[in-house]
Amino acid sequence: MTRGQALLERLGKGAAELAGRLTPDAEMDKITWFRAGGTADLFYQPADEADLVTFLRAVPGDVPIMVVGIGSNLLVREGGIEGVVIRLSARGFGRVEIAGENRLKAGAATPDKRVAAAALEAGVGGFHFLHGIPGGIGGALRMNAGANGVETRERVVEVRAVDRAGAVHVLTNEEMGYAYRHSSAAKDLIFVSAVFEGYAEDREAIRAAMDEVQHHRETVQPIREKTGGSTFKNPPGTSAWKEIDKAGCRGLMIGGAQMSPMHCNFMINTGTATGYDLEHLGETVRARVLENSGIRLEWEIKRLGRFKPGREVDEFLGRML
Repeated sequence: MTRGQALLERLGKGAAELAGRLTPDAEMDKITWFRAGGTADLFYQPADEADLVTFLRAVPGDVPIMVVGIGSNLLVREGGIEGVVIRLSARGFGRVEIAGENRLKAGAATPDKRVAAAALEAGVGGFHFLHGIPGGIGGALRMNAGANGVETRERVVEVRAVDRAGAVHVLTNEEMGYAYRHSSAAKDLIFVSAVFEGYAEDREAIRAAMDEVQHHRETVQPIREKTGGSTFKNPPGTSAWKEIDKAGCRGLMIGGAQMSPMHCNFMINTGTATGYDLEHLGETVRARVLENSGIRLEWEIKRLGRFKPGREVDEFLGRML
């Protein structure tokens, strides 16, 4: 019996009550944009919020739970992910609707670009930046995603979430505890939707801002590659790509993984990269930047799972100053 099958058995009758999909031993490389990584013991896609609550109340408390979005900034290690991986379904959590004057309500599984498009249609300004973020609203809420000088926190009114015990919470912007690429909201909270507020703006002005965002992405980012977006957060006072470039890491390759020659803060799978190749490359870059400038780059890409025995990767490759 596999780990996933054993975990599915532990759910017992609780699994039969679910309307969503449960998949044991799910291959995570099929949903990550890197197209690399191991399996999840159990993969669950809830049908809707009520289904998610039912599941959370049924799953044993000692079983680890991890939530993923559309897989755009996710690196899964080769040893796979222990416990349950939850991915909200587009059908149950992917709607956008008008929620008042200059307000939008979006499910956490909604792609950022769809929210930008809905704002354009409604004549609501302030959401053009989402057009350039290749992720989903849940991830944007969790990491305070931003682009073109605007961050998610500037638009958030309130966030609806479910905790590990299945209780529903509504958090204000202040309670989300936003900082640069960070939210201090409790880690066990699963965001299911949020209300955002912009401002009235001419549609042509919104469209022009979105076109500018798209043009910028197409000219400076490797958007047609198997990538995870920005690999590292920008350190105070400088840009990650500048420090990577100064450390001689533009175009650097390990196995099938490469720091993009086009934008060296983007890591790409050239076709054969494993989770080990990608993380080893990232830590090699961190080590070289640390040695070159004394700056400790922080990962922006989310890394999940267990290392495959014999293929562990130490932070900064074990080098410390």
